[in-house]
Amino acid sequence: MPTHHDLLDRSEADRRLPPTEQRLDASAELDALPSLQVLRLLNAHDRIAVDAVEAVLPQLADLVDLAAERFRRGGDVHYFGAGTSGRLGVLDAAELRPTFNLEAGRVVGHIAGGETALVNAVEDAEDSEADGRAAAAAAVGAADVVIGLAASGNTPYVGGALAAARAAGAHTVLVSSNPDALLAPLADTNLVLETGAEVLTGSTRLKAATAEKLVLNGFSTALMIAVGRTWSNLMVSVVATNAKLRDRTVRILQEAADVDEPTARTLLDAADGELKTAIVAALGGVDAPRARTLLAEHDGAVRAALAALEAAPTAAN
Repeated sequence: MPTHHDLLDRSEADRRLPPTEQRLDASAELDALPSLQVLRLLNAHDRIAVDAVEAVLPQLADLVDLAAERFRRGGDVHYFGAGTSGRLGVLDAAELRPTFNLEAGRVVGHIAGGETALVNAVEDAEDSEADGRAAAAAAVGAADVVIGLAASGNTPYVGGALAAARAAGAHTVLVSSNPDALLAPLADTNLVLETGAEVLTGSTRLKAATAEKLVLNGFSTALMIAVGRTWSNLMVSVVATNAKLRDRTVRILQEAADVDEPTARTLLDAADGELKTAIVAALGGVDAPRARTLLAEHDGAVRAALAALEAAPTAAN
């Protein structure tokens, strides 16, 4: 049985730990609660993750704008993380290609321990600052944005990556749940998600990871919007690699151009299946080759291509 002195010592130690490693009073009897109460407690703390992200939205918006400017100049985005944070970065990067037809290598997820760590815990890999440094040194250039994901804000692998990225001239970012993160001095942008202690002590796969996932969703989606990979609220860059997605491109074209299904299919056939080309052709009243040229001249952005047509309708036709 712990003494009063033991409890005081633990409290003092907790104050030196990252918030994600401290104990949460509200869940002290967690193992004695019925399942519904456990789930309600977890759900209540998920809401804290949402609020934590809302608090950093102005910083995140600035980061999106900076990344978009670098992206247009050929810069890439790299995520570095270990464990859950690393898996979230790899997941976000992987999902961008089918959703936005993103070229390989433009947004890349790096995880301590490599591909093995995606499905198996390689927890000691996060302790290797040298591995993080080497991974970043091999992949990062001066025009890039490098985002370190570390709930504790102290992960050596992420620290090594940020240090190497900064040395290369990249813009460095730390996403953590620790206001006193040891890695903060390595970051040009320090995003602190105030999620506090976890319901299950130290299990950062809970609300700390939920907040990280929301930040990544918001960042990458807003980045793709900023660089013209959408039109209106439609996924006009989607890669039609299967029957479901081919049907989706038809529906998107119907919505975008306000045409029926047969007309949409005819437009897509004329555009060799290129959805954005078909949209510009339909809305701009031009043929597919002209629509394709306009898109190439405006970095693939449908809105910019259509604006160019409106500005010079005679020359465009």
